[in-house]
Amino acid sequence: MDPRYPIGKYAPQPFSEKQKQEWLNDIKFLPQTLENTIQNLDEVQLNTPYREGGWKVKQLIHHVADSHINAYCRFKLGMTEDNPVIRPYEEKLWAELKDVEAVPINMSLTLLHALHTRWYAAIKDLTDEDWNRTVLHPEHNKTFTLWHLLGMYSWHGKHHVAHVTTLRENKGWR
Repeated sequence: MDPRYPIGKYAPQPFSEKQKQEWLNDIKFLPQTLENTIQNLDEVQLNTPYREGGWKVKQLIHHVADSHINAYCRFKLGMTEDNPVIRPYEEKLWAELKDVEAVPINMSLTLLHALHTRWYAAIKDLTDEDWNRTVLHPEHNKTFTLWHLLGMYSWHGKHHVAHVTTLRENKGWR
């Protein structure tokens, strides 16, 4: 198993009501799932990389907040504009900024709870047609549907939860 991808890489799925509900629930419940995943970890554990060469657990938590802030904005742009160009960002550099080291992870967890409540409310009632709306990612020079983004961010949350759960299992942390 590649420790970078404990649940595998994202694999797009065709639209279905069942898949839509699963992915929407992933968005809705990620903050609580992530919070449960890091529960009872001490400062030393939070400063442990989830894999060799990987981010510390605390960086990973802040990264999910950063990433999902961008995701929320990307969805809102895609819902309100015709094929808008979305803004890429340097996630690796963001993970090294001073706020990531200085700010306790509970701030990012609180942010995620509020953000995902808004995000879920914004997208839960999209029509089947709305899921075909698109955004343009200039770094990849590729158009993505909101459906694709929903699946990708559903995967993204589970991907990082699995980084922490795998680390806990490997270290024997209960």
